[in-house]
Amino acid sequence: MTIAPTLQRHLGEQKVDYDVLPHEPTMSSMRTAEACHVSGDRFAKGVVLRDGSGYWLAVLPASHQIRLPDLEKHLGCHLEFATEPEVEQLFRDCERGAVPPLGSCYGLDMIVDESIKEQPDVYFEAGDHATLVHMKRDNFAKLTSNARRARFSVREAGVSTH
Repeated sequence: MTIAPTLQRHLGEQKVDYDVLPHEPTMSSMRTAEACHVSGDRFAKGVVLRDGSGYWLAVLPASHQIRLPDLEKHLGCHLEFATEPEVEQLFRDCERGAVPPLGSCYGLDMIVDESIKEQPDVYFEAGDHATLVHMKRDNFAKLTSNARRARFSVREAGVSTH
């Protein structure tokens, strides 16, 4: 059970309260939410996208999928999903597929789906596949205060809210 050093340093610098929760290793955000008995709506996942000049971290609930056209319209640029090698380069101290949804500590611009602010608390991967960070909505809002916000996701078909 470890928090990625970059993330841990950032959380300390920002002086936010959070809990660290171990969990059985899983390979997707939604499976982690299910294994931890956490609503996928409260589980924030980060998706790395590339535009013509750099990268964006899109943050949305694990229960949702990105509507790329909506996101492109909001940001005013063409976006593509970053490749695994690109993501590994950006998040060097994280395991593959365990990207924390806090791009600011990794030097990335962020956009957060509006649906996250409706949740009383937020859970997310800490940089590996066996550790969750849990915090109240206000603390997550503080950590993402410089991010852009928009509605750019939709609940995946067949995914329940619990």
